[in-house]
Amino acid sequence: MHSGSNDLSGLESVEVINPQETQTCHRDEDPFDHVSSPKKRFNIMAFLKRNAFVLLTMSAVALGIGLGFALRQFNMSARAIKYLTFPGELLMRVLQMLVLPLIISSLITGMSSVDRKTNGKIGLRALSYYMATTLVAAFTGIALALLIQPGNSSRTTSVSSSGGVEAVGSVDSILDLIRNMFPPNLFEACLRKYRTVYSKRVSMLTHNNNTTEASENTPMPGTTDGMNMLGLLAFSVAFGLTLSSMETQGKPLIDFFHCLNKAIMHLISLVIWYSPVGILFLLAGQILKMTDAREIGGELAMYVVTVITGLAIHSIFTLPLFYFIVTRKNPFMFMSGLLQVLTTAFGTSSSSATLPVTLHCMEENLRMDKQVTRFLLPVGATMNMDGGALYEAVAALFIAQINNVEFHVGQIIVLSLIVTAASTGAAGIPNAGMVTMVIVLSSLGLPTEDVSLLMIIDWFLDRLRTATNVLGDCIGVGVVQHLSKHELESSSPTEEGLQLRHT
Repeated sequence: MHSGSNDLSGLESVEVINPQETQTCHRDEDPFDHVSSPKKRFNIMAFLKRNAFVLLTMSAVALGIGLGFALRQFNMSARAIKYLTFPGELLMRVLQMLVLPLIISSLITGMSSVDRKTNGKIGLRALSYYMATTLVAAFTGIALALLIQPGNSSRTTSVSSSGGVEAVGSVDSILDLIRNMFPPNLFEACLRKYRTVYSKRVSMLTHNNNTTEASENTPMPGTTDGMNMLGLLAFSVAFGLTLSSMETQGKPLIDFFHCLNKAIMHLISLVIWYSPVGILFLLAGQILKMTDAREIGGELAMYVVTVITGLAIHSIFTLPLFYFIVTRKNPFMFMSGLLQVLTTAFGTSSSSATLPVTLHCMEENLRMDKQVTRFLLPVGATMNMDGGALYEAVAALFIAQINNVEFHVGQIIVLSLIVTAASTGAAGIPNAGMVTMVIVLSSLGLPTEDVSLLMIIDWFLDRLRTATNVLGDCIGVGVVQHLSKHELESSSPTEEGLQLRHT
């Protein structure tokens, strides 16, 4: 688990096995109980040391929730809450700082070390997995929303937000995703991304001496703040594949990015030990910002129950079933090595910020092949949004129900496709689901101002769906690595073949 064991991980996995087996045999044959007690104490200490970060993170989550509810009675001002969450703000800033060099270096390193034929097969399997799990998540949310009916009540009006959000057509949103994959300027892609905006054009029409005024919204090119993750991913993949085809000529650049990736991973191994402190204050601040629970109606409570039930079904049943069907191995043993990742995802509410921890756990704890993790995890953090698709499907039907709008079968199928497309490429940052929700609502003709209803408890649901997104990414690595075992063994039979035994 510690970064200092990176270079010796393969050696340790071979050397530790036989001594443990011999110790077990001697302990079974030893009739004296007092001999095994020091070993038990040693095993407990080794367990605590090995899982120290997980225990610290879980304790931070519990303490953060308790601190937040304890401070609510003091009616703290917005400035005081801002000061309280400052340690958490530092954590988010540091993690976001590491995301850009980590993604670029890890993808280029991964792509340059695998031949294009092998990588193409891995990418096709990953894309198939992403589409399948996202569609299943969307249909799970739709089925639960239709079964539970969280928005059906006698209330006929909805709460409206004071500020409107500009709607973007579904076709334009899909085209924007494609445009963002090909940024005209890489430096600009680090700061902003393309987004279609609408300019209202008014024209005068004359018919039989009657003049009427007509207006239409014309799509215009625009930008929005934020890292263009899709563009950087596409460039890094293409650049890495180009280096792999250059053979010895590309070796200097390959060595540079490999060294850069190692340096970033060493930085991450230091930063993640600060994350329990940041998570504690982030959770406490979010609870202090939460609206009084008495203001949340019964419909909103049922909406929360519906979303949580859907995320639980997808995380505990659907994703493990995918893993078991493909690998024929116990998925919960695999998931037990992801507690550190899931608690970090819940605490930070950001799949992008969790990416450094995800890479660390998958490669160090679960011994996943680096060729697979450094390709699938950065792509999955942007493209694979199972929790987001399920959440958006439930939210869209919830808003339709409170506005007494009924969906037929055709509209439900369209809804599943829209939430799948909208969730793909969504920013892996806190509350990014609100942006995609506007796209979904406007595509279905539902009032976008009702997004304000969801903001009351979105801080909590956002953390749960982020944990589901990250779990889906990790399960995808295990599934794709198992399916790509032969390609990986042929591309790196000596070094990476040892790691495949663990999958």
